[in-house]
Amino acid sequence: MTMEEPPAAWYADPTVPGQLRYWDGRAWTEHLARSGPDSRSPAERDATGQIKLDDPTLTPESVVAEPECRDLAANQPGCAARQNALKLRQAAPVGTFIARALGIHTEERAWRVGADGEEKVAKRLQALGEEWRVIHSLPVGERDSDIDHVVIGPAGVFTLNTKNRSGSKVWVAERSFLVNGQRTDYLRNSYFEADRASKYLSAACGARIPVEPIIVVMAASLTIKAQPPDVHIVAWKQIARWLSRRPAVLTPEFVEEIYRQARRENTWRMATRPPR
Repeated sequence: MTMEEPPAAWYADPTVPGQLRYWDGRAWTEHLARSGPDSRSPAERDATGQIKLDDPTLTPESVVAEPECRDLAANQPGCAARQNALKLRQAAPVGTFIARALGIHTEERAWRVGADGEEKVAKRLQALGEEWRVIHSLPVGERDSDIDHVVIGPAGVFTLNTKNRSGSKVWVAERSFLVNGQRTDYLRNSYFEADRASKYLSAACGARIPVEPIIVVMAASLTIKAQPPDVHIVAWKQIARWLSRRPAVLTPEFVEEIYRQARRENTWRMATRPPR
């Protein structure tokens, strides 16, 4: 039995209490509205003065729209990781200073080194042609997770997970990603990161948007015994060239539409469908 999608209408926004979002019958749209009193006649309101969610005559154009949400295109590379490092440093300034002086690896250092790597990769991405779009440090969901980079261009949509393991030896096979001989969960995490991004973008665009995961590696040595089937492994200095050489699958118009949705903060906060 196939579950039917809810009909096109205004519903309570799953991401912001007190706000309405328009569901077009297939996916959430970018149209927002207040759930309080508006300029419509009393006959078009319910007893509490709120817009009737089940009124089929209501369209996105018939209500007052909220201001646009935050534009993620303005994000600086590594800003989320840098902020996490700052919070840890402010919480324990003396301990952080001593750890730096002694060269001790701490969580603060991990975030700081990660931010450095994201900034370096971002500079490499600047070599992409003008037909490409890049957004850095995208906040996803409600638990302070983020995607290092989302790249959108003729070759498709990609999530880039930067791994700054400078000074380490990285060895990769179909199902393994080892750093100095130690297994990691990088492959699994990157795969699920791209899958999650695909769901958010598909909901926002109203069409299935495939997203491919890439782990961008910075290391003293990188040995790729075999490329994993679901995740691309690319050396950081080669990332722009690697992307540019991929076959084109998206039209310029579709690239711009995906980019328009991807740069909206609400795209990465919304649920996949309205409540029934």
